Amino acid sequence: MTDALEIIDLHAKIEEREILKGLSLTIRKGEVHAIMGPNGSGKSTLANTIAGNPKYTVTAGQILMKGNNLLELDVDARARQGLFLAFQYPCEVPGVRMSNFLRLACNARAGKELEVMEFYDKLEKKMKFLDIDDAFMKRYLNEGFSGGEKKRHEILQMMMLEPEFAVMDETDSGLDIDALKVVSRGVNELRGPNLGVLIITHYERILRYIQPDFIHILVDGKIVKSGGRELAGHLEEHGYDWVIGDKSMGVSA
Repeated sequence: MTDALEIIDLHAKIEEREILKGLSLTIRKGEVHAIMGPNGSGKSTLANTIAGNPKYTVTAGQILMKGNNLLELDVDARARQGLFLAFQYPCEVPGVRMSNFLRLACNARAGKELEVMEFYDKLEKKMKFLDIDDAFMKRYLNEGFSGGEKKRHEILQMMMLEPEFAVMDETDSGLDIDALKVVSRGVNELRGPNLGVLIITHYERILRYIQPDFIHILVDGKIVKSGGRELAGHLEEHGYDWVIGDKSMGVSA
């Protein structure tokens, strides 16, 4: 399956604690998947393991992107291949201007030096689409940004880099309704046959704006149930007790 991000029987740990315990999931281009689950179920561990965070050790399983083994690549190489991670808590990078960072990242992604005027024209258009003021071009990356501004800039990076697969780790965390709508608009603008998306979230609200094709429930390091959009509403109403308590349910399509 060449045009997919495939996670196959993945086991991962941090230090000596096993967190992912045989997780399997396939995300094809053009699809939006959402993973929901209680605290401590392994959601952020999954995002970090896909991205290649060295704090997490894969003990078994595979992660394939377009048939290539991501586990053989470092973080930078995975990004150059077309993988994007939107962080739950984007870090500040003092001394690095946002526009310079994006230009270097886009050059690395393209594998060549992009034409300067073409780059800045594209950047200005994407910033306008996300209601980001032009003054942010000269500011240091995420330094002094509010939580909502940081998340908008994460989506700006995604729109500029045009990845093939994007993992969004609780991007909705800490967003007010206006910022959530803007962030969702950016994701929906990119949505299409050239992008596969994995949204990791605690709450249904972002899924009201970014309609997923599939929803998966993660409990104790494994996906225990999969379904359609209606599954998020059921979780919102009933919580996770019903799925945690039923160990015999298996996985349904």
